Amino acid sequence: MNNIFDVLQERGYIEQLTHPEEIKELLGKQSVPFYIGIDPTADSLHVGHFVSLMVASNLQKYGHKPIILVGGGTAVIGDPSGKTDIRKMLTREDIDHNVAAIKKQIEKFVSFEGENAAIIVNNADWLLNLNYIDFMREIGTLFSVNKMLAAECYKNRLETGLTFFEMGYMLMQSYDFLHLYNTYGCKLEIGGNDQWSNIIGGVDLIRKIGKDDSFGLTFKLLTTKEGKKMGKTEKGALWLDSEKVSPYEFYQYWRNIDDADVINVAKLLTFIPMEEIQEMALLKDEKINDAKRKVAFEITKLIHGEQAAIEAEDATNALFGGQGNLASMPSTKLDNINISILDALVLSGIVTSKSQAKTLIAQGAVSLNDEKMSDITYLLSDKDFTENYAILKKGKKVYHKLEKVD
Repeated sequence: MNNIFDVLQERGYIEQLTHPEEIKELLGKQSVPFYIGIDPTADSLHVGHFVSLMVASNLQKYGHKPIILVGGGTAVIGDPSGKTDIRKMLTREDIDHNVAAIKKQIEKFVSFEGENAAIIVNNADWLLNLNYIDFMREIGTLFSVNKMLAAECYKNRLETGLTFFEMGYMLMQSYDFLHLYNTYGCKLEIGGNDQWSNIIGGVDLIRKIGKDDSFGLTFKLLTTKEGKKMGKTEKGALWLDSEKVSPYEFYQYWRNIDDADVINVAKLLTFIPMEEIQEMALLKDEKINDAKRKVAFEITKLIHGEQAAIEAEDATNALFGGQGNLASMPSTKLDNINISILDALVLSGIVTSKSQAKTLIAQGAVSLNDEKMSDITYLLSDKDFTENYAILKKGKKVYHKLEKVD
């Protein structure tokens, strides 16, 4: 395919478009500067950012120029989209730290070299020094409050309380598009489907000042077949930082997704050719596990590198196939192994409290070295560490290695 628009459509990325025919024509004729915004509310990206960066990567491969906007300015406010409560206020120091951290992760998706090299910009550079009165006269007068309150991102917050501070977010994001349009010739803003109202705001703003070549495109959020957002674990978000979620845990998440979600994940989060994905879609029953292994490996390789993916796969084979090694399994070193099974579960991070551990044991969901635990007062001892380690297991999919320190 010569037009990336067709590729994005075939792989199921595209959700909404401001001007479908014009966008398709634009992407097929010239190198288009486009932008995507990421608010640095944490020091790592998570799976929620994954699809957007894959879209950016695909667009760049077809000659278009990515502008990655890191929202050092808008993060001070916090986007109300999809939120029932006001976001936590971050300090400038927090934001600067987060910006520096996530820049390194973005480099895994887009190239900062070549003719259409990506650039990273921080909207703090132009937002934080704006004069309020001048901004409201120039930009605020072009926005209808009635129209803004009808937008999903604000309408959902009216019952719990929407602050005027948050109302300004749409104006800020729209102004970002205008600034990038004037500074870099940026003509297209892309984002998740939950950003539709904000993206329309930017497109309309540019068109209200007399320009007719600004466009918006949203893509599908990463959800299960039932419509629930993917990327949530018992420990919280599925982070892309290996310090927050190990490559083994990351691999295991994708290895254990539902059969019904494998093909969608393969389309959105990997570069596996569509011909191969179509063959995967024909797999049934046990054979779908071959597709899961392939998808889990490719996603882990993209985020953590090929060696980490190999080690995660190897550790999985050691557990489920009787081959490989356990080196990459999440582990905890114990100076004192004579601890209760409850303490072991808490120390390993499998649970966050002893009460949660008691509940799991009562449900028959905890095993030690493949022996189901039923006694909440059980104390670990040398006999549980015959090879200087013991394997804790929760359910069928969560494993943790307890290592004895000599």
